[in-house]
Amino acid sequence: MAKRDFYLAAYDVSERGRLSAALSLVRAYATGGQKSVHEVFLTDAERRELLHDMALILDEEEDRFLLLRLDPRGRVHTLGKGMQPHDPTLFYMG
Repeated sequence: MAKRDFYLAAYDVSERGRLSAALSLVRAYATGGQKSVHEVFLTDAERRELLHDMALILDEEEDRFLLLRLDPRGRVHTLGKGMQPHDPTLFYMG
């Protein structure tokens, strides 16, 4: 199985149509998240694909996208009813 790294994907999109497209794209990879910040586990190939596809959606003058790789040595802290993220053995993308 390909190695997946844990990322936070966040975006700020000013136009409703691009916002909807950005949300759909990130949710295709997401394992969790809230509003415009999502938790994603990505292989190197998936990361490149996500960045490429997002670049096609966003207006670089008006919109922003951040993909932040989290340190795998870090501890996860959850608040409220949050669940710790995990890299499942199976992802359904479709």
